[in-house]
Amino acid sequence: MNLLNILAEIEKADPEVYGRLDSRRRVFRHLSGLGGKLATAAVPFALGSIFNKAYAGATATQATVLEVLNYALLLEHLEATFYNLGTGSIAITSALSANNVKSLNAIKTDENNHVAFLRGVITAAPFNAAPVTPAATDFDFTGAQGGSRAALFADVLTDPNTFLAVAQALEDTGVRAYKGSATDLMSNKTVLEAALNIHSVEARHAARIRTMRRGGLQPAGDRASFAAPGVNLSTAPKSWVSGRDNNGPVPGTTDAVYGPGTPASGTAATIFFPAENNVIQAGANISALLTTANITGLAATSVAAAASEAFDEPLDMATVKAIARNFVKTGTPTFALLS
Repeated sequence: MNLLNILAEIEKADPEVYGRLDSRRRVFRHLSGLGGKLATAAVPFALGSIFNKAYAGATATQATVLEVLNYALLLEHLEATFYNLGTGSIAITSALSANNVKSLNAIKTDENNHVAFLRGVITAAPFNAAPVTPAATDFDFTGAQGGSRAALFADVLTDPNTFLAVAQALEDTGVRAYKGSATDLMSNKTVLEAALNIHSVEARHAARIRTMRRGGLQPAGDRASFAAPGVNLSTAPKSWVSGRDNNGPVPGTTDAVYGPGTPASGTAATIFFPAENNVIQAGANISALLTTANITGLAATSVAAAASEAFDEPLDMATVKAIARNFVKTGTPTFALLS
């Protein structure tokens, strides 16, 4: 019985098997001599014990690394297509300052680079898999899902205010999505590190979009003042998420982006997805700690907001897919992938 061949076959089905067991080098060092130390009849039992231990913590609902990669790729395709269309719209770019248009083009480049990177990872070893390849025509950013319902954002590609509002919702969703899948990537530290690198960039995108909305439209070019005339900074969106953010840029439509997630049945009890107004972190009530610390100048409502602002919450895959479906035509392969 060739134990190395057995592991090689298992690796084809589960590329992260070595992460579940131990480092690749240690696995081969420990198992290469196993057959010589045990009677042939005992080898299957030894292997069974090893793999039971390796997979004991896995749940039926835990996504594989490959599933998370294709999930992330699908979301990046959605964002890249959105910015490709937006930056190609004269109605959008002509209403924004040169600096803001430059920012949108930079974000567009990032999203397209994320698509290229994820495709490269999926097609290369050890996965050697086929990446999801949605057609740009599968997406419908009006939210009408290809005409199956009334549009949520009918003027998204002609009105810069609507475009930036949808951009904020997409970016905030992406940030939470990457964080929500982190636990599924623990077995592959290389992929996890790359995902975290993308996550931080998505967070910067979200902050930039929110800052653009806070400053207001500036068609005359970049103004000396931070805000355009008539913009009330006290009511304009902050450049970070505060509480549930009044349910987002379009309350009633974007609520799910800032609300709680729904862990799938079988998910470990230690994994949960609270709303963005959560103030409990690792069992500690941050709001209470701020009150105890007697931070001056903060009203009770401000304490809760400050406590939520210091942390960002993850979102589960099912909830993120439901949000993304709003921007995909029904009946398309892409819609099926998000169902």
